[in-house]
Amino acid sequence: MSHPMTITEKILAAHTGLEAVTPGQLINARVDIALGNDITAPIAIKEFKQAGGGKVFDPERVVLVADHFAPNKDIPSAIQCQILRQFAQEQHLKHFYDGGDMGVEHALLPEKGIVVPGDLVIGPTATPAPTAVWGLSPPGWAPPIWRQP
Repeated sequence: MSHPMTITEKILAAHTGLEAVTPGQLINARVDIALGNDITAPIAIKEFKQAGGGKVFDPERVVLVADHFAPNKDIPSAIQCQILRQFAQEQHLKHFYDGGDMGVEHALLPEKGIVVPGDLVIGPTATPAPTAVWGLSPPGWAPPIWRQP
């Protein structure tokens, strides 16, 4: 007998093609938006390049926001933002938000209409963003693999 699903489980199930998902289950889910910021994205970008990543899975669905170190307080902060800026240009990302056109990443995406209720967004936490989401797996699908620095 299956348990009633939470809204999170329903969103995850909808992005896997499964009728239901349960806590602890490993899934492959189609990600609507892969979000990176100026703290974690430089780590993921480095791993992406070292792993031989050429192109992100979809330049319209990878979003980079410089919201922790912009405006820059020092040279290391400026370098973090520069890494995002360069990667966004190299990858022709549609959604790159830099100083003067940004905000708190978690509020900015819904404010700009980039994400809507029911979307599956993977983004930064205390661990680096998964490089698999950015193009090292079949387009748009993120296996449950996290690369550590």
